Amino acid sequence: MDSQAKMAEGRISPELIAEMRRRSGMSVSTDGARFNDHATPDNIRKFVDGIGDSNPLYRNEEYAARTRYGCLIAPPSFLFSVMSAVQFGWRGLAGYHSASDFEFYRPIRAGVRVNSEYTYLGFEGPKESRFAEQTIFDHFEAKYLSPDGQLYGKNTQLIIRAERKKTREKGKYADIQLPHPWTESELVEIEEQVLAEKIRGAEPRYWEDVEIGEELPPLVKGPLGLTDMVAACVAGLAPAHLAAHAVALREYREKPAWAFRDALSGALEPIFAVHYNLEAAKAMGLPYPYDVGCQRNCWLIQTLTNWMGDDGWLKRSYAEYRKFVYLSDVIRITGEVTEKFVDVDGDHCVRIKSTSLNQRGEDVMPGDSIVALPSRTTKTWPQAMQA
Repeated sequence: MDSQAKMAEGRISPELIAEMRRRSGMSVSTDGARFNDHATPDNIRKFVDGIGDSNPLYRNEEYAARTRYGCLIAPPSFLFSVMSAVQFGWRGLAGYHSASDFEFYRPIRAGVRVNSEYTYLGFEGPKESRFAEQTIFDHFEAKYLSPDGQLYGKNTQLIIRAERKKTREKGKYADIQLPHPWTESELVEIEEQVLAEKIRGAEPRYWEDVEIGEELPPLVKGPLGLTDMVAACVAGLAPAHLAAHAVALREYREKPAWAFRDALSGALEPIFAVHYNLEAAKAMGLPYPYDVGCQRNCWLIQTLTNWMGDDGWLKRSYAEYRKFVYLSDVIRITGEVTEKFVDVDGDHCVRIKSTSLNQRGEDVMPGDSIVALPSRTTKTWPQAMQA
């Protein structure tokens, strides 16, 4: 049996472009794409385990009860686990989550239900591309709401579409040596850096004490492994829920472009398996399995929440997912305070420009975030914390 994974091979045709143009602005059903409907303590714990976040504010109910929230809360990134994306349109094309602009409005307290709405905003293109000759830039808006309609967060997403055959023919990333050839001494050093993570926690970080040019302590992730990807799936960071046996088979029969036949096992696998299946990744024109975009974004948000402490509030996190983070890669995320200001809500804010460097020196996730901090002078806390 041929070991190469065979996936649906769509084309960016005039007919498909016209079809998708007619769909611009439509509301998209989130059925089948939702995961954590409720922010239960168990779901929160599974989520933070899945992204590797050990902050006690999200884990320890006794600790959280002593904070300004008065109870366990979920990290802002938990909203990705409610619904990260919906498989929609562009039959047979590959999709790459490439950027998120996430705004956060109120805390997610343990026990609440989170509803979601998803809107297809439209697309740009086709655009010329070195990756696949031509690509489509797809835009979506995801809203996360309480049962009475209060907004927890809003995420504007960019998903790039491409023809799989063209990405394989181009072979843009074929020259990267993978897995990365780490030495044992290098791995020991990396593990020490991972364990050197700094969590601000209960000690307030006041706006007045922050200086422009201040650097955030680095957060190191990696080497990215297969179990990291399994844990991310358990956390809810797949674009649609992963199912097994008859449940999955019925979905694949209904939408055959969502699956491929794995030559080693004979089983049907979801297209999502590109993140942990070597032959599936190669079918997408990539040399090795790679991370999930929103998973990477969660690491950035963890860097920010570690720095701001329990009394800070993340208002916005914009991140671009550049290149790919492959299994065996190591990422070092840090940031720099570039601006201090009081915003229209009266919150005392800082702007943070972030970088995420891999071992090849590439910034795989440039970011631009806004954090609100307590003010010692006015004796005020971010307004979202009062919600």
